[in-house]
Amino acid sequence: MSGTQGVHSPHSKPVDPHLSDPVNVLPPDLTPDSKSRIALRGVGSKDVLIPYLSIGAWSWADKATFNYNPTRDLPRIHAAWAKLKSVGLTFVDTAQSYGDGESERICGTLFRDMPCDSFVAGEPKAKLKDSLLRLNLDYVDIYLVHGPIHPSKISTVANGMPDCVESEMMRAVGVANYDTTEMIKIADELAKHDVPLSVCQCEYSVVRRSPEVSGMIRECRKRSICFQGFSSLAEGRGSYPMHILEPTINVLKSIAEGQHVPVPAVALNYSINKGVLPLVGVRDASQAEQDMLAFGWRLTEDEMEQIGEVSLEGSRSPFMQHG
Repeated sequence: MSGTQGVHSPHSKPVDPHLSDPVNVLPPDLTPDSKSRIALRGVGSKDVLIPYLSIGAWSWADKATFNYNPTRDLPRIHAAWAKLKSVGLTFVDTAQSYGDGESERICGTLFRDMPCDSFVAGEPKAKLKDSLLRLNLDYVDIYLVHGPIHPSKISTVANGMPDCVESEMMRAVGVANYDTTEMIKIADELAKHDVPLSVCQCEYSVVRRSPEVSGMIRECRKRSICFQGFSSLAEGRGSYPMHILEPTINVLKSIAEGQHVPVPAVALNYSINKGVLPLVGVRDASQAEQDMLAFGWRLTEDEMEQIGEVSLEGSRSPFMQHG
């Protein structure tokens, strides 16, 4: 769990228990495994089935942020994909902007020879036709508007979605980095075209529970919108001094030892229990194996409370940290 750089305030704010959701949002009789699926409301009442974990492909080809080197990293990505594919964790979030389209091309090679209904592709940028060519796909399962726009333009974006629907280039619609008011506005605008808003994506982790405290996740549940949390392991976005993070990390390590799983599996299990669909970057087979261990078991209520006591609300910004 990395939380040593990013844009968070060095002045940590604990989560107010009166503003947080229940300890467990996931139904008590449900213990997801890698084959478990969530049904998203698709266009035309056709559900899109997705696993309880999404794989972020930003690091696949991004040189500026992740120092991508194809000679070194491409074999690792293929090895990670082989492990993920073997257990059914094939929900990938990519974008035209990731590596100037190279991430999509890599995904296209990974998806080759796979039936289109055996994986889920999320596509966050507007030039969908170009993206589909790089992905070697006829359609994407989920089309995400990648960032917040001026409120007056929300209706314009919503008006453009029916064209993508009619051309059968996508099956479900989502937004990323919107705040609650923006999310509600675009959901209402889409509804005018009989297009449901299926996914709302914002940053969420043990050290960034702001979407929960603000009520965004509760609003998503009320509207049957799946809330997806990116940076689920706070990788590269913490910027807290380590002395602030130590209590959180120590609790996660202690629970991980007791559950005989790695720390990332504990953090992801926490998000899943909170009713959040985690989105996590995977760069090699070792990371894939650690993340896969988040499934098939559940944190106890006492362990959830322990983590909650050392979790942080996190910060907001005008760009990537809405919610």
